[in-house]
Amino acid sequence: MINVSFKAIFFPVLPPYPTTMKKFLRYLLSGLAVIVLLMGAGALFIQLRGIPTYEKPVLQQSVEIHPQRIARGKKLATMLCAGCHLNSETKQLTGKHMSDAPPIFGEIHSPNITQDKTYGIGEWTDGEIIYLLRTGIKRDGSYAPPYMAKLPHMSDEDIASVVAFLRSDDEMVRASEVPSVPSQPSFMTKFLSNIEFKPLPFPTTAINIPDSTDLVAYGRYLTVNLDCWTCHSGDFTKLDIMVPENSYHFLAGGNKMLDLQGKEMVTLNLTPDKETGIGNWSEEQFIRAVKYGIIDGEPALRYPMVPYPQLTDYEAKAIYAYLQTIPPVKNPVKRSSM
Repeated sequence: MINVSFKAIFFPVLPPYPTTMKKFLRYLLSGLAVIVLLMGAGALFIQLRGIPTYEKPVLQQSVEIHPQRIARGKKLATMLCAGCHLNSETKQLTGKHMSDAPPIFGEIHSPNITQDKTYGIGEWTDGEIIYLLRTGIKRDGSYAPPYMAKLPHMSDEDIASVVAFLRSDDEMVRASEVPSVPSQPSFMTKFLSNIEFKPLPFPTTAINIPDSTDLVAYGRYLTVNLDCWTCHSGDFTKLDIMVPENSYHFLAGGNKMLDLQGKEMVTLNLTPDKETGIGNWSEEQFIRAVKYGIIDGEPALRYPMVPYPQLTDYEAKAIYAYLQTIPPVKNPVKRSSM
C-alpha cells in the first residue's frame, strides 16, 4: 500500500532554486538599473544643456533690394512670419507670446525681427538671415527650436525677397526698441533639439520656383513653403522637414493646438478623403475658405488658422490641385466650435 500523506500531495518540497536562474535575475536587475541610470543621466544632460549651439555661420551673400522683391517678400512674410512675430499692440514684427502653441513645447515667445540693432536683427548680415532661414542656425550659432519654420525648399529668389522686405522701410519692420522675451522651452523641446531635429544642410545648388503653369508642382511648392503641412500633419514631433511627405499623417490633420481661449483644438485633414478630409470640397469652396475664411456662407477657419487674402485665386487653385493628388487618409478630426 502506497503511503502518501496529505502534506506531501498539496505542499510538496520544491527543489532549491537553480543557482543559474538566481544569477540571471541578478544580472538582469543590474542591467536594468544601469539602463535606468543611463537614461536618467541622459535626461539630466539634455535638461542642463538645453538647446544646442553649433558653429557660427559664415555666408558672404548680399541681396539686391528692389520694389518687386520687397512686394513679394512682404506677401510671403505676411503669410509665413507674421502669424508668429506680428505683435497686435505694436503692429510690427516685434514678437509676442505664442499662446496658441502646443503646451508640449513650453512657453514660447517669438523674438523681435525688426531692424533695431539692439533688440532686433538690424546687425545681422543678409547671409546670416539666409543661413538661419535655410538651416535653423542663428548668427551666434544657437539653434532655432523645432517650432520655428525652416525653409530648405524655398526658391533662392523667394528667400532673397523675404530678406529684401526685412531690409525695407515698411512699417512692419521699422526698428523698434522692444526687447524679446526669452522662451522657456520644455524638456520635450530640448530633447527634440538634441536628438531628433538637427540643423539642416545649406543648399549646394540653386533652387528655383516651379513653372507656375504646372498647377500641381506649383501647388506643392506653395503648400510646403507656406508651411501649411507642418500644422496640418499628424504630429509636430514626427515631421520630416527635408521630405515632408514622409511625415506622420502628412496633411491628414490631427496636430493639437490652442485657440484664443486656450482650449485645445486639432488641425483639419486636408487630404482628399471624402469622409474625413476635403474630398467633397469644390475648387471654389476651397479658394473662398483659404482666402476669406468662408465656406457656403459659414465660417470655415478656426484660430490659429487665419485667412490668406494675399493669395491670388490662381495660387489657391494650385494648392487645391496639389491637395487632390496626395493619398487620401481616413483620419476623423473632431472639430471644436468656430
